[in-house]
Amino acid sequence: MHIVFRAAFIISAVLFSSVFILAADKKEDLTAASYIVIEADTGMMIDGIDMDRRLDIGYLSKLMSVLLIAEDIDSGKYTFNDILTASDSVTGTKGSVIWLQSGDALTVDELLKSVIVGNANDALTVLAENSSGSIGDFVNDMNAKAFDLGLRDTFFKTPYGYGDDASYSTAHDVAVICSELAKHSFLQRYFTIWRDFVKNGQVELVSENDLSRNYDKHIGFKACHSDRSGYCIAEGGRKGDGTAFIVVILGADTAEKTFKSAKKLIKQACYNYKVSDTMFPEEMLKPVLVRSGTESAVEIGIKEQGRTVVPREQTELRTKVVIPEFLTAPVRANQPVGTAAFYNGDKLVFEADIITKSAVPRLDFTYVLEKLLVKLIEK
Repeated sequence: MHIVFRAAFIISAVLFSSVFILAADKKEDLTAASYIVIEADTGMMIDGIDMDRRLDIGYLSKLMSVLLIAEDIDSGKYTFNDILTASDSVTGTKGSVIWLQSGDALTVDELLKSVIVGNANDALTVLAENSSGSIGDFVNDMNAKAFDLGLRDTFFKTPYGYGDDASYSTAHDVAVICSELAKHSFLQRYFTIWRDFVKNGQVELVSENDLSRNYDKHIGFKACHSDRSGYCIAEGGRKGDGTAFIVVILGADTAEKTFKSAKKLIKQACYNYKVSDTMFPEEMLKPVLVRSGTESAVEIGIKEQGRTVVPREQTELRTKVVIPEFLTAPVRANQPVGTAAFYNGDKLVFEADIITKSAVPRLDFTYVLEKLLVKLIEK
């Protein structure tokens, strides 16, 4: 099939927005190896430094573990009230624990709370073994999920993020994991707990993320620190219209600066940006000529309208549409024939296919003969 691309034109798509920068003081208190700010729904990056640098992320590795468990709960593999029994694997667990012994039985609710709030490695062992059959298989599932999400700078050696020199990730990849976690609304009640108890009140859980108790925009995720990773945080904040932003800071030098910077970056993102629909005007797309077809032209349209992050005071996006001068039959319905690319200045913020709305068969002798017979009969 022959397609010639000659038609390209620019239109303005009316949107709302601001200046595509954060306040000048955004990094004045931030000393970190890497950070990123994204909008949770679209995944669009707003700001960042060295966001693709591979680093030790410490207990933030557990965010991927929690994501797999959340997906198992959503799929019905088990429920919050199901009781799981600890195997011999919990014996001698190092790092944060709730002191499980082989044979101890807890609900999924308690185990998940222990992992999210208390970083409990033994609780995670129980959940991981029930999800995948073994810790090794669970780690394989973590890496497979990372691959499915397109996270090429992430590798997990254990589910825990404790005493692990081989695992690594990036601020960008952790932010993507958080955006997936944000889709599981039932997790927010765990992420917003600062202090609680499990095992009939015998074990206290205290979150290392202070923002879970004193930040009104907080929707979740995790904070941690170690000598190798420094201070790290993955923090989500939601503004009044429902738009959520995610900040990931890795390798910061103090807890105070980490929490302060996370709040400031989310505050600035909430003030300066908004999510808006592209609202492409399809009436501007004229039918494309078809050669050697049963129809002389075919109508086209945009495959999907998009959502993008735009500055708060901005009034328009620049849109470049590329469509062919003509198509050669046969043409399929929903066949991609061009693109609509939306730009904020020179930055591409969304791209969608232009597709055909119907099929156009190739013109052949049988079709021509049928048409001639119909005309003769009509006479």
